[in-house]
Amino acid sequence: MTIQDIQNDIIDEFSMFDNWEERYQYMIDLGKTLPLIDEQYKTDDHLIKGCQSKVWVHANMENNKVVFTADSDAIITKGVIAILIRVFSNQKPSEIIEANTDFIDEIGLKEHLSPNRANGLVSMIKQLKMYAIAYQTQLN
Repeated sequence: MTIQDIQNDIIDEFSMFDNWEERYQYMIDLGKTLPLIDEQYKTDDHLIKGCQSKVWVHANMENNKVVFTADSDAIITKGVIAILIRVFSNQKPSEIIEANTDFIDEIGLKEHLSPNRANGLVSMIKQLKMYAIAYQTQLN
C-alpha cells in the first residue's frame, strides 16, 4: 500500500466517528496495536526531542524499506505515534521523505491536541523523516 492509500484509509476511519471523544478512544486503541520498540532502544538516543511525553522510536532498514517501532509513556501520544508509524513504516525512504502529512489536518488531529502535543506531533514527523533521510543517503 502506498503512503497516500494508508492516509486515505485513516481519513475514512476517523470520519466514521461523530465526535472527538470517540476519535481519542480510537487513537488509544490504535496505540495498543503499535509495533512495540525493543526495550534496548528505550534510551535517550531514541527519544523524540520536543515531545511533552516520552516517545521512543527505532528504525531499521529491511528490503530497502524503513521499518519503525515505537512506544510512549502516554496513551494519547502512543496513539499519535501509532498513526504515524502505520503511515510511514514499510515504505521506501524516498517515499517517506516526499510524503505530505495533510491527512493530519483532514482528520482534525492537530487542532484537537494541546499546543505541546501538537508541537510533539511535528517533532515525531520530523524524526521519522530524519531516519528516512539517513537511510536514503546509505542507498545512494
